[in-house]
This record gives sequence, C-alpha cells and structure tokens, in this order.
Amino acid sequence: MRPLWMAALRPQKLPFRRRMARASVALIYRHGEGGEAELLFIQRARRAGDPWSGDMAFPGGRMQADDASASEAARRETLEETGLDLVRHGLFRGRLSDLLTRRHSQWRPMVVTPYVFEWRGPDEAALNHEVERIVWIPLSHLAAEGSQSVRLWRSPFGALRMPCCRYEGYCIWGLSYSMLRDFLGSDLLASAAIR
Repeated sequence: MRPLWMAALRPQKLPFRRRMARASVALIYRHGEGGEAELLFIQRARRAGDPWSGDMAFPGGRMQADDASASEAARRETLEETGLDLVRHGLFRGRLSDLLTRRHSQWRPMVVTPYVFEWRGPDEAALNHEVERIVWIPLSHLAAEGSQSVRLWRSPFGALRMPCCRYEGYCIWGLSYSMLRDFLGSDLLASAAIR
C-alpha cells in the first residue's frame, strides 16, 4: 500500500470532469543536441478578437465527439497544430492534474488535462493557422529562479499582477504557467531531466 503522503503527489482528477466541456494539452520534452532537456511551447497566432493572441501555450484544444480519450485529443490537436506526430514519435510519460478554466468565448467552465510526452522524432514542424511558431526552451531556464517574473494583466476587474516565466522576449503565464509549475514539481521532471 502507498503511504498517504504519496497519494497527495498524484495528479488530481476533478470528480465532475466528465460532465463538463473538456480540453487537453501536450507538454512535450526532448533532449537537445547537448543532452539538455527542453520543453516545447507554441506561440499562438496573432488574431483580432482572440484574448490570448500571440501568447505562449502548449499544443492542445477541446475534445471532440470522436476522440476516444482526452490523451487522444492532445495527440490529435498537437498533430493538427504543429505537425508533430505523438502517436509515431512521442513516448507517453504521464499526466498532470486537471485544471479548471473557462472556454475562450464564454464564461462556462472547462476542465483541461495536461499530458506529458517525450519527443523522439525529427525536428521538422508543419504549423497550422493557429500557431505562429514553436519554441524549445531548456528546462533549466524554466526552473531557474531568475527566470520567474510578473506580468501585468488588465482584466475587467482591474490590473492584476500575474506570475510568469520569461525567455528571450517570450512570456509564459496564466494556465500554461500553472501547468509548467505543476510539471516542474512532479515526478515526471526527473525522467525528463535524465537521459
């Protein structure tokens, strides 16, 4: 039997997730040329009316009726957005805790589940209209205290100071930052950092 403290470290599944709109994303890491682990981010395409236009994110999106599971939706969305085929070249490593957010255009709640994959394929990407570019960021940079910062976000309730991580002019914040922090604090980080 697992000790009680170990259960607290397991990814949390929201009990009501099957009754709500659902989405999933893929956190994809690889070992770069020098062997250092890097995590993939997409920069969303800049579009009028999109509140997250140009933001850094993980590939993913809403589940569709023909998706057999949330992890399948993450694989499908990653292929559509980036051309990276996680079925052929991704090694599934685990999942992180569910997050509660809202749909882009509505205030209705939605559950997002992050899945972690190790990339073992070619570097070529084929971006669709939703993605401006992909960026591989070293895990050591993402975890460094000096990379952590604050972003001023203007909301209907006033300006809020949001925690973020900065890298070469890019800013990772919001839901993506929450997933990143969860990943950096998980057991999955050890398998990503060690080759």
